[in-house]
This record gives sequence, structure tokens and C-alpha cells, in this order.
Amino acid sequence: MRDQLKVDWSRDHEASDIEPALGRYKRFLEGIGFSEQTIESYVRRVRKYLEFVKNDQPSVEEFDQFRDCLLAKRLSRNTLNNYGFAAKKYHEMIRNPVKFAYLKPDDLIPHYFNNDDIARIFDVCRNLKHYCMLMVMFYGALRASEICRLNDEDLDFEARTIRLRHTKGKREAIVPINEKIIQILRDYLKVRPSVIVDNEKPLFFTDFLRRWNRMDVYRMFIKYKKLARINKPGGIHVFGRHSPASIMVKNGCDIMTVKEIMRHKDIKTTVRYLHIDDKTKREKYEKFLVI
Repeated sequence: MRDQLKVDWSRDHEASDIEPALGRYKRFLEGIGFSEQTIESYVRRVRKYLEFVKNDQPSVEEFDQFRDCLLAKRLSRNTLNNYGFAAKKYHEMIRNPVKFAYLKPDDLIPHYFNNDDIARIFDVCRNLKHYCMLMVMFYGALRASEICRLNDEDLDFEARTIRLRHTKGKREAIVPINEKIIQILRDYLKVRPSVIVDNEKPLFFTDFLRRWNRMDVYRMFIKYKKLARINKPGGIHVFGRHSPASIMVKNGCDIMTVKEIMRHKDIKTTVRYLHIDDKTKREKYEKFLVI
């Protein structure tokens, strides 16, 4: 009888092992009708989940371990809930349902960049395309996903508006822009070649001739935030959403107008921006509390 080979044929788990499962998950979410933005977020979070458990068929116990790990990191309640929703849908796909305790989000005042911060970010930006993107985002109060999906046909210089076809909640919207933004867009379009991507003409595309994605925009913004030496918390969402709303309120804009410009479905979302800094609070206190 021949001697049996004594070889350890086991292999370590590799990150690439979960790619087929993530592909199935993406198609599963598309079939449900989730938005592109939500799918991107869920797939990113489930990737971290599967990397943690090191397999694509996690058990209920492994889900609980992952959630305990997230809780130990003291992440925000919104972040914890989003991980929970993403993992719950994945378990729904593999027919091994899980439950998690939904955490009521904290009613926190949003971070925002003030007038000086915004001016410094624009001042250090020497790339015309990046400058145009940041200006359109700020003055249009756009999300990163919305700036990525803009096409040439969405611009209406005569009406001074931008049409958003891919918004949160899949609602179309018309966003006002001012003459300053129109001129910056005209300057940008004089330089930018016209390119077709997936049978569309994207307003903004990378130098590799593809559409920008949210992480591209985030990294671009962080680059200029660092160049402007701004150390306060906040990324591209704070720049494009929280800051315009906060600055409008600070400058005296009524809350209903802010709601419409921000395209909030519920006024409760807009009310979060009724905070003002100490300097403005002092000025308004001395102006209005008089007899």
C-alpha cells in the first residue's frame, strides 16, 4: 500500500472570495427596486460584514458578533442602523433572516462649514473642473450622487435651473442656480470636450472618461479641505447639504424657503438647521430683545 501524502490543502479566506456573493446581492437589491445610491451604500457595508465573518453564508450568531463589534466602536446610531438594514437584506437574500434593535437617531445639530470655510475651499481649488463641481454642489445644495448623475441636457441657462433626475426618493427636482454659477459652467463647457458614456452626455466625467462616483467626489473634496487647512469635522455631504442650509438660516432665510431649496420632504428635517453660531445668536439677541 502506498504511503498517503501528508499535505495541508487548506487555504486562507481571500477578499475576492466574496465578490460573487456581492454581485448576487447587488442584483437582488436592483430587483427589489432600491435606488442606485442605496445599493452602493448597502453593498459597501455588506462587503465589510462578509470580510469580518470571512464567508458568504454568515449565521445569525456571526451577525450578532459583527453588530457587537460595531457597537464597541461607538459609531453613530445612524451608521449602526444602516449597517443593520444592509445586513438584514443580505440575510433575507440567503434565506437566513436576522433581527436587530433599531436605534432612534440622536437629534444632533449638524456640522457645517461657515462662510469663511467655504471661501477658503474655493480659493485653494485651482482645477477648473473641480471648482465648477464644488460651486454647483454648494449653490445647488446637491448630494454627491446628484452631481455625478447630471447630464448636459439637465442644464437650462435661460431658466437658470438644473434638473435632477436621480434624487433621493427617486423624485425629479428643479434646482435654481444664479448667474455666477451659469458663467462658471459656461467657462467649464468651453474647455470640456463632449463625451458619451452609456449613451448619455455626462456633465462631469473623470479624465479616464467615466462618470464620477460618490467616493471620487468625496476624495476630491477632502483634498481641498486639507489644502484649505480646515480641521473641523465634515465631508462632502456637510459641504453640499448641511452648509448651504445652515448659512441660509444664519442669513435670515425663512424655514419654508430653506425646505423647498433643500428639497426636504418633511419640515422636521429642515428644522435641524435652525441652529446658529454664538456670534449670530448674540447679534440677533441684542437686535430683537429690546423694549
